[in-house]
Amino acid sequence: MVICECSDPACRLRYPAGDHEAAIRRCPRCGAPVRQMHRLPPTAEKPARPSGGSLPSESSPMPGYAALLDNVRSLLNVGSIFRSADGAGFAHLYLGGVTPGPDNRKLAKTALGAEQSLAWSHHRNSVVLAQELLAQGRVLWALEEEPGATALFDAPPFPPQGVLVAGSETAGIDPDLLQLCARRLAIPMQGTKRSLNVATAFGIAAVLLTRPR
Repeated sequence: MVICECSDPACRLRYPAGDHEAAIRRCPRCGAPVRQMHRLPPTAEKPARPSGGSLPSESSPMPGYAALLDNVRSLLNVGSIFRSADGAGFAHLYLGGVTPGPDNRKLAKTALGAEQSLAWSHHRNSVVLAQELLAQGRVLWALEEEPGATALFDAPPFPPQGVLVAGSETAGIDPDLLQLCARRLAIPMQGTKRSLNVATAFGIAAVLLTRPR
């Protein structure tokens, strides 16, 4: 990655660009030649974990925090959630229903490589999946704005076997799936809007729930 600056005094656009991009030679705004001001060191990445696959058997439960995305349709939202989950130390993402996976290359636009380092699996029915996870000893917590939900900032420590559940951008979490969740969490809102974008809400919850106590 290179920090570039346009050589045209009337423009002087300064921006980052990858080594393979044409933007390291010509300004993307005015087309003038650019100066390469800094070459940034490569970002350290964690070793990739195995991705894909099916639900582990009851005799070999998946260790670490996990998340279940129930019919989250947007590729950009799912990619962003991959990045947040990886950053918060989650071990696995369960993609339920019509939730797209990393097999769609557009997801990488917001996942920024997290789709390569975070294990995931796809399941057609989120309710059946949740029942199997409960049988393995997992604990499901729902991120859902509803009366009686616990404010996220007042939540107790997230259990080591916890699975954070997030639902559809329009329909929310499937009611039958919600019934299987031991706890329901909501982010307190101060304005006229009562909820956040699912990827934004997930990122906030993932970091707060997994922070050192």
